Amino acid sequence: MASLDRSTIWPYEEGEPGEFYYQRYGHPAGVAAEGALGELDGGHALLFPSGAGATTALVLASLEPGATIALAAGAYFGTGRLFASLERWGLNFVEFDQTGPAPEGVQLVWVEAPSNPFLTMPDLEAAAAHAAPLVVDATAATPIHLRPLEHGADFVLHSATKYLAGHDDVLLGAVVSRREEDAARLHDFRTTTGIVAAPDPCWLLLRSLETLPLRVERQTESARELASRLDAHASVQVVRYPGFGGLMSFDVADGEAARRVETATRVIANATSLGGVHSVMESRHRWEADRVPEGLLRLSVGLEDVESLWSDLENALALV
Repeated sequence: MASLDRSTIWPYEEGEPGEFYYQRYGHPAGVAAEGALGELDGGHALLFPSGAGATTALVLASLEPGATIALAAGAYFGTGRLFASLERWGLNFVEFDQTGPAPEGVQLVWVEAPSNPFLTMPDLEAAAAHAAPLVVDATAATPIHLRPLEHGADFVLHSATKYLAGHDDVLLGAVVSRREEDAARLHDFRTTTGIVAAPDPCWLLLRSLETLPLRVERQTESARELASRLDAHASVQVVRYPGFGGLMSFDVADGEAARRVETATRVIANATSLGGVHSVMESRHRWEADRVPEGLLRLSVGLEDVESLWSDLENALALV
């Protein structure tokens, strides 16, 4: 990997700005990481300080006051909270079942593939057929399992903090645009507003993208096995898993049972987030309240030995 350049300014070349001149407009680590991610997703990538920052920039750069977003019901709860916070500036949103078509009369369609924590998959054909631009949040799928631009999406969103960075040491978001002119407009908005990713996390993302296929393939293999075993366990009421990736959720009897399970594991950390090399699990009701069942547990499968993970889950479920 190239050395990390943390410069905020670069000297002009014969009196004229070169490729890099002020960090807010661009820097070497960011451009390199954006190039690598753009190649993976088949589009034009831009990085932001977080997934929420990427979401905010994309919405504000794309829509006018009075516009309405059709948001997949059951998608990451933080997206809905963010959209609700933008209502004071004249942006609105409605939720819809992403397994079917989006409602008419909206200016942006926003789906999640798969949704978090319900793990539903959108009808991408129906979503792409809508007159409004289509955003696919593919955080949990990654480009290893899904390249939404090839299915008609206009934009792909990633919380790069999760699988793309994959080591729980980077906070980043990304938008990958199908059209160069959309990326240019978003880049201009990013520069103007200062929602710019710093060099250090971009450099770490470059490191992580080199191992992305290996990590995701291992996580998928283990998650498939664990989902099958959980589905057969007497204490588990339902398992949600789309058949790929390292993310799943499952329900136990109630909130008290969920608390016993999440606090009893020793290999699997009781922590939030997802997509890292270490497995984490938590009850989502603490954050999302009645939006999710009280007994819902979200499990992000890491790179540990699958038998060690199953033994850990089995011991915890014995307390239910």
